[in-house]
Amino acid sequence: MGRGRQKAKQTKVARELKYSTYEPNLRALEQELTAGTSRGGLATSEVEDRDTDEDSDWGGDRR
Repeated sequence: MGRGRQKAKQTKVARELKYSTYEPNLRALEQELTAGTSRGGLATSEVEDRDTDEDSDWGGDRR
């Protein structure tokens, strides 16, 4: 395919993206975001426990 045809196709796609109206599916986005936090994230108590364990390693014992 020649450069002229390729450029014309890219221009067409760019115009479609620029001038098209896009309506996002907010419900699907909300479900995806809320489902991701309950599956892969740590519980708040687990995070707090891990933070206090790391802080105890930095006690005044190193003087």
